[in-house]
Amino acid sequence: MKKKVFSVALLSSIFWMDGQEKDSLNQKSIEEVVVTGQYTQQSINKSIYKVEVIDAAQIKNMAVTNAAEVLNQNLNILVEPNSGTGDSNANILGLNGQYTKVLIDNIPVVSDQGMGNLVDLTKINVNNIERIEIVKGSMGVEYGNNAVAGVINIITKKSLTKKFNAQLSLQEETVGKDYDLYKKGEGRHVQTLNLEYRISDHWSVTADINHNDFQGYKGNLQGYKYLNKGDEKLRGNEWLPKDQLTTNAALRYAKGNTSFFYKVNFLTETINFYDNTLTDLPLGNGNRTYTANDVDYFTKRWIHQFNIQTKIGSRINYNSDFSYQTQERMSQRYKYDVPNRQTLSKEDKSTFYDSTIFYSRGMFSNFLESEKLNFQLGYELDHTSGYAAASTFESNNNGINIERTIFNYANFLSAEWRINELFSIRPGVRLALSDRFDSQYSYSVTAKYNTTAKSDLRAVFGSANRFPTYDELYTFVVDNNHDIRGNEDLNPETGYSAGLFWDYNTTTSGAWKLSLSFSGMYLDVKDRIENVIVNNQPLRFTYLNVDNYKSMVFGSGVNLRKNNFSLNTGISVMGISQSLSTGTVVSPNNYNYYPEANLGANYTLDKTKTLFALYYKYTGKRRQYTHKASINPAVDPGEYVLGEIDGFSMLNFTLSQPFFNNHFEVSTGVKNIFDVSTIRNTVLSGDGHSAANDNQNLFYGRSYFVRLNYNF
Repeated sequence: MKKKVFSVALLSSIFWMDGQEKDSLNQKSIEEVVVTGQYTQQSINKSIYKVEVIDAAQIKNMAVTNAAEVLNQNLNILVEPNSGTGDSNANILGLNGQYTKVLIDNIPVVSDQGMGNLVDLTKINVNNIERIEIVKGSMGVEYGNNAVAGVINIITKKSLTKKFNAQLSLQEETVGKDYDLYKKGEGRHVQTLNLEYRISDHWSVTADINHNDFQGYKGNLQGYKYLNKGDEKLRGNEWLPKDQLTTNAALRYAKGNTSFFYKVNFLTETINFYDNTLTDLPLGNGNRTYTANDVDYFTKRWIHQFNIQTKIGSRINYNSDFSYQTQERMSQRYKYDVPNRQTLSKEDKSTFYDSTIFYSRGMFSNFLESEKLNFQLGYELDHTSGYAAASTFESNNNGINIERTIFNYANFLSAEWRINELFSIRPGVRLALSDRFDSQYSYSVTAKYNTTAKSDLRAVFGSANRFPTYDELYTFVVDNNHDIRGNEDLNPETGYSAGLFWDYNTTTSGAWKLSLSFSGMYLDVKDRIENVIVNNQPLRFTYLNVDNYKSMVFGSGVNLRKNNFSLNTGISVMGISQSLSTGTVVSPNNYNYYPEANLGANYTLDKTKTLFALYYKYTGKRRQYTHKASINPAVDPGEYVLGEIDGFSMLNFTLSQPFFNNHFEVSTGVKNIFDVSTIRNTVLSGDGHSAANDNQNLFYGRSYFVRLNYNF
């Protein structure tokens, strides 16, 4: 650890060198604006919510390829990768992706398990992102069910600065030590093309395409060509190859008080699974070969969105979104002859997940001719049709195909009262109706007080519900080792959060821009859904509302900027208390604490415009109770023991050099300098995606990249 801290300090010192005339981040002369949780687009300093922003400049300097890599730098967000499926979900305040709402331009994103939750962040590329806005805490009034731990709102680029702009980007990256430009199974290869055209003062059109070819990581395995010897199971990849193609197109109009846009997003993805068990196949005449039952998994996703913002009459603001989304996931099994490198037979493609969603959200505000009082009235509806086949990606439904339709409708109302120049308050309430669940209410009260001309204090209370997933409602798995059944009588979970945030901004006599922040948050989730034993002989599990979860987090941050230098750093301590139950034994519920820290620094050489960018994050050791099963669970329910997840540090470094008046740029760097791959995890001991009994695949080690950008 001392060596790691020294390395960070040494690299950080680079950015304290001279060069103090121009701002390296090209700071905008206007204030940064946000839309998440706002009535209309609002200055971040005037926002009544505490909104964290990751802008396009930061994303570019990170040299990342998808939203998962961006968010992993943020405190109290852990993006949990699954090396078996290739998916990555956001864990906020200790809760997994079921409790976080992921939006693109205020619209929840379709996923296998519903809308907006358990979204695979690796399926969201970053080439057309303007900024990412994050609000932590329960946001049920504004964003409905599943916004328990927070909201991640990905804002795409909309404003054009030129008549025409085209940008081509190529990025080549090693995957650990694996890389080859042509050989299958080596490295990551990314190509991006962005096109922007302003048709007139009012009309504009944009389009982009991104190809992200991640050719897998072998790790301790030997790849798809390897022929096992004896009882070896070394064929395959620890991280499955994933090939993604994403396209976006948008048409926008703005004139006076009216603006609208229509945009469409299409994603196609292929994941390759290589079986590590081979079958002896006699060919006759003493000849034989060895075959594997391999599988290709395919995803096809469409997102259509229409947004309109206008005024009704001379005063009332109207903002509405309409979205139609589909996602289909298919598999295709084939028999592969390993020694002879050929496919012997191939089944037809079959669908194992299919979702179709219609969604709409509308808001009316600014009803009164008052500078002090404003209120917003809104509605939200979504109609989701879902299908899960008898055999899905990771489990089976015991031969039963599941087809269900859920319709949710909600009205929400909030009022913002600016009592005086210093103090504002906004209470809110939401009524959610569903054809599957009883009516649900969410509440919020948010207040902002300007303690001085340079500082402000925000207090936020909110609630939200989490609706059960398809697996929890309908799963039915019965085999020699399991009898797990869904429960259609489950109730939604209920979460409450409270937060206090203090921010201070000033400019020193030496022209340093300084921002300080301190925060504290508390989150309480009741009636958590858990898989519990409901019968001992024969052993049977089902899902019940039995658990409770609490977390509290305290943090602080510093932002320092001057001319060509920028530094962001923060630290937090989180405590988690869980009351877990198997139906017969209950875990202790004391708090277990762990620290996090991050640092981001940019420095630009004044003459050459060379940019140095450094990003570091430390996640401390976490402790969590986990159920330890007995040899005979039908008689002995086992016990809860305190498991551990080892801490780790991530450090990335980027060097960028522009040429030809910024038309051409070369970037190079190192990701995961400390070469983190697996960590010891006794909480998930024996999990199907672990590299070993007590290990969890987290990353694939140190990698190197080169990126070329050309602006036409």
